[in-house]
Amino acid sequence: MYILARLLIEFRFYKIQHIMKLRKVLLGLSLFIASATFAQQEEKEILFTVDGNPYYTGEFVRVYNKNLDLVKDDSQKDLNNYLDLFIGYKLKVNKANSIGLQNDKKYQSELKSYRTQLSKSYLTDTKVTKELVEEAYERSKKEIEASHILFTVAENAAPADTLKAYKKAIEVRNKALAGKDFGELAKRYSQDPSAKDNEGNLGYFSVFRMVYPFENGAYNTPKGEVSQPIRSRFGYHLIKVNDVRKNRGEITVAHIMILKPRKSTEEKEAKAKQKIDEIYQKLKQGEEFESLAKLFSEDKSSAPTGGKLSKFKSGELSSIVFENNAFALNKSGEYSKPFQSEYGWHIIKLIEKHSAKPFIDLKAEFENKIKKDDRSKLIAASMNEKLKKRYPAKKNAKVYTRVLKSLNNKVYENSWGLPEDLESYDVTLFVINGEKELTAKSFLQYVGSHQRSAAQLKPIAKYAEALAERYLEEQRSIYYNDNLEREFPEFGIVMGEYRDGLLLFDLMEKEIWEKAKTDTIGLEKFYTDNVAKYQWKQRIDAEVYSSTDEKMIKKTRKYLKRGKDAAYIKEQLNMADQVNVIEKAGVFETENKALPKLKKYKEGVSSVIKGDKYYYVVKTNKVLPAGNKTLEECKGRVINDYQQYLESTWVDSLKKEFSIKVNQNVFNKVKKQLNQ
Repeated sequence: MYILARLLIEFRFYKIQHIMKLRKVLLGLSLFIASATFAQQEEKEILFTVDGNPYYTGEFVRVYNKNLDLVKDDSQKDLNNYLDLFIGYKLKVNKANSIGLQNDKKYQSELKSYRTQLSKSYLTDTKVTKELVEEAYERSKKEIEASHILFTVAENAAPADTLKAYKKAIEVRNKALAGKDFGELAKRYSQDPSAKDNEGNLGYFSVFRMVYPFENGAYNTPKGEVSQPIRSRFGYHLIKVNDVRKNRGEITVAHIMILKPRKSTEEKEAKAKQKIDEIYQKLKQGEEFESLAKLFSEDKSSAPTGGKLSKFKSGELSSIVFENNAFALNKSGEYSKPFQSEYGWHIIKLIEKHSAKPFIDLKAEFENKIKKDDRSKLIAASMNEKLKKRYPAKKNAKVYTRVLKSLNNKVYENSWGLPEDLESYDVTLFVINGEKELTAKSFLQYVGSHQRSAAQLKPIAKYAEALAERYLEEQRSIYYNDNLEREFPEFGIVMGEYRDGLLLFDLMEKEIWEKAKTDTIGLEKFYTDNVAKYQWKQRIDAEVYSSTDEKMIKKTRKYLKRGKDAAYIKEQLNMADQVNVIEKAGVFETENKALPKLKKYKEGVSSVIKGDKYYYVVKTNKVLPAGNKTLEECKGRVINDYQQYLESTWVDSLKKEFSIKVNQNVFNKVKKQLNQ
């Protein structure tokens, strides 16, 4: 596969069911390209046209070279095939434009959002970023258990409201310092709804788990003490640090899970508890954890691998109960007693505890996280200072004096109105970098919508100066963003790939994916024409009984021959402290690994079957022969196959719809250049 090139050319890489996957792909691509250095401008020779629209050698050569080292199959390097794929990609882009997808408001909004996201990677102060990464690493060595009391106040609240919340926080803090129980104070005063249940206790957390101002407050407050009011975007927090411990690192465990019944009843809950206790007893009898997980765990994602889960650290799972039981294990191979979480019953086996990663291994991960949380504001502030030096602003003093005269004390009450002769202010007030002109009208409109931003600053001249500085800061950032393509050629290339990628996603969804889901007649015909691909193997509706004790399985077989059911058999053969037999019922393909191997399956009770570690007996209620799956039984796979079929024939139809002219002389030059 061409990897990144395939992303641009064949677009099969975009066949995903959720837009967030596309966003991750595009972001990864943008970061890859943004890190490259482009030593020269693209050549502007026309390689081919589609309905007269030119496509140049520079883009073709760049994409080919960029992915050359990633291609393992030499046949994929064939330039004639590559050009054909590249033309196919451009045909799809032309098709998208021809039906107006580029004018769709959702598309335009997505593209704007991506551009904003991508531009952030250019608003980075490396020095500030380095300091923040180092700080985060030092904090990551510890986990803090803290409680908090929240006094909500909006980010842009009036000074009086902010002061009121602050004073209330100070009042409650004094109560805590005087010896009042912090949990009781949280229940009474906190405006965090969860405080009524958890008394403000947030459990243990480490770096990046809380908003940055809260994290600062927690890490800067000594154990056992209560912080000063800490302001975040949610309001003021009082933070009490209950405990500080060494980071527990990461852990790898396996588990056996019996799911919580969907419609819980006392009987169903008791049955789930009985099942996990039976499995636990078999563990105590010496049976292997992995084998039991494969046979009985109801976590379908981990059961095939013996219950093994991906490694995790504190705060990463949605169940604190599960985490605490996992980290309580100390030796590899040790397993827990059965315990109940929000999701069901578990038994956990410790596979490995992983020590904290060194700085070099965490650096890139932390840099990425910093870009996504409040720390990014510090980087942006530093970048704004650089832009201020890079793009100086000149002020028209005469016009500025007139602007000042139009302001009055009503701005402090958020009741100031724009001048009636606003159009007369449509004259240049500031010029950024000798190029971008900003009018007095625009600035006054900014003042009108940001009156509270500097409400505490007096007199009016100081107030206006502060707002003018913020206005220019925003305008410099806009100017910088608007010119990223000019200042960074690689940015323009990435945006082109974004633009085409989003168009192709919308086009594929419209022309291929949705059609495959909604074209019931076409889907049924495709299924009928290809029904040989959708077959059941032989299946049985059966009950499978297993035990490590051959005598117990022989007794089980006798009971089955007498018509006894699973409940009766387990009642007779299993004891409070000894689980001898476990049963599993359902419909199984005869090649299913959960079934013991029989030469032939037939209705009735089998003989005793010896496996590697277990003895089995199978009661087969019905043998279901091999045959066609119905469309409903395999609809997901048929839809996927139908999508691929539609896509494979689509480019051929596009070649008939559009006029393609390849400049063969230019292509020969490109081939000669690339083959050197």
